[in-house]
Amino acid sequence: MKVVLSTLNAKYIHTSLAIRCLKAYSEKDFDIELAEYTIKDPVMNIVSDLYQRRPDVIGFSCYIWNIEETIKVIDVLRKVLPEVKIILGGPEVSYDTEHWMNRLTNVDFIVVGEGEETFHHLLQEIEGAGKYHFIYGVAYRKGEEVIVMPGRPKQDLNELPSPHRFAEDVADLGKRVVYFETSRGCPFSCQFCLSSIEVGVRYFDIERTKSDILYLIENGAKLIKFVDRTFNIKRDYALEMFRFLIENHNGCTFQFEITADIMRPEVLDYLAEHAPPGVFRFEIGVQSTNDPTNELVKRRQNFTKLSRTVTKIRESGKIDQHLDLIAGLPMEDYNTFRKTFNDVFALGPEELQLGFLKMLRGTGLRIDADKYEYTYMDQAPYEILSSHMLSFDDIVRLKRLEDVLEKYWNAHRMDYTLHYLMKDEFSSPFDFFQEFGNYWEAQGWQKIGHQLEDLFIRLQSFLRDRGTERMDVILGLMKLDYFLNHKYKPRKIWWEPTVDKSRLNQHIQRAVRQPETISAEFAELDLDDKDMHKHMVMEELPFRLDQLLAGVPITGAQGRSLLMVAYQQNEQQKPLFFVAALTSERAAL
Repeated sequence: MKVVLSTLNAKYIHTSLAIRCLKAYSEKDFDIELAEYTIKDPVMNIVSDLYQRRPDVIGFSCYIWNIEETIKVIDVLRKVLPEVKIILGGPEVSYDTEHWMNRLTNVDFIVVGEGEETFHHLLQEIEGAGKYHFIYGVAYRKGEEVIVMPGRPKQDLNELPSPHRFAEDVADLGKRVVYFETSRGCPFSCQFCLSSIEVGVRYFDIERTKSDILYLIENGAKLIKFVDRTFNIKRDYALEMFRFLIENHNGCTFQFEITADIMRPEVLDYLAEHAPPGVFRFEIGVQSTNDPTNELVKRRQNFTKLSRTVTKIRESGKIDQHLDLIAGLPMEDYNTFRKTFNDVFALGPEELQLGFLKMLRGTGLRIDADKYEYTYMDQAPYEILSSHMLSFDDIVRLKRLEDVLEKYWNAHRMDYTLHYLMKDEFSSPFDFFQEFGNYWEAQGWQKIGHQLEDLFIRLQSFLRDRGTERMDVILGLMKLDYFLNHKYKPRKIWWEPTVDKSRLNQHIQRAVRQPETISAEFAELDLDDKDMHKHMVMEELPFRLDQLLAGVPITGAQGRSLLMVAYQQNEQQKPLFFVAALTSERAAL
């Protein structure tokens, strides 16, 4: 019997862990192939590929982000492969299972919850006697009737084979995100999250986990994303794993979901001292800093301890942090969410993800939706449209904010400029992003694409139209950010240059003769006249950029300075910038 396990991923770079777990458990008894696509692939391309594999059984792993696209594929498959058995599994169909069986008449079975043993038993009965009423954790059809069997007891994780050692995966390990679990379950009860439904946490054997990770690293994996809901729930376990990964990373990057307010000081101290820069990334779900909201959704969170952890990690300079917020939780209106946003932004995360509440099937909030007057999309991803505290107008406003937050802050295209704006020109980060997002939509820019220079030009237009003060300073910082966005000397700029050819030659000659007056780091580059012309850009600024970057208020950064940016002078191909003061009488360095 030929079995194909498939999923539609968000991107080509992602690997599906779920279908690999199923294959690892059942491949000893069945001929199983993996077939991965993306939600952007044309339906006919997916169907044609599956058709040519001539399967007897096709299984799909279903999530909120791929269920509707998967349904389209199934409906066409049934027309071209009328005899094939179609099985669904995954979190999206593990709840309201009877609803899915009634809606999707082209589906033969649904595997509910943890799937390895259930899927294997189901394949045995499909190939054998068809006694589906003996299979725990499956939904099936008996004539016109839908039968949903009782759930299966939790599996012993140490009896499951590794899903990470397929020979066909090795060639692409370095090009894809590898999803990895060291545990299953979650210790918390957040009412908006599916993980709250499974009580307790189970761990895979730590030595097997280490062995699998070494195998992946040795075979070229570059990014491993741990899907454990709270990686640091056990202090000793987390510390041992962090130590192991530090000792064996070999250039691989690891991403974890952690709960920051329970991170122990000794673990933080160890990471601050030993973690190599850029090897670890932490994703931290804050969601809300509004105490009534957190209490209502059963989310235990000590924001003071969380802040202390995030601050210490940031100050170590070793680990990038991605902090998550959810707009639309109960008891959170537009104004309290503004406070939540500013509270979390003040922690200085490298990335701040603004999501909107999704009423996931099986969660407590979906069950209590009427209580909080939620309206939400009927189909996945079930995103809210309004609540008792948040109108649709508020949702639309926050969507505008999210758009420019992604384009500017999370993309790190204008870090120096944005820091200045939010510190000196706007009441708060929330107000900057909201006002800019409103302007962006009013201009119709959400309907058209953009290149890098467009982002700078549009920000400049917004700031000028609102009458922002010290545009000369802002433009200088934007020039710095624009130059730092390039690996090579840019061929074009979007402003009128302040340094003509004659003045450029003067600056270069002085820099060649007296490089130590700029900085010791600049002198070490040992650039000659030709190098500077080929690999350097210069701009004169009407303020002391060096003092401003050192934290001096703009009122104390009076004077002029020369910005110098050098390209292709290090192995990382990152631009280097230097600032030299200019006298008011002459362009002397």
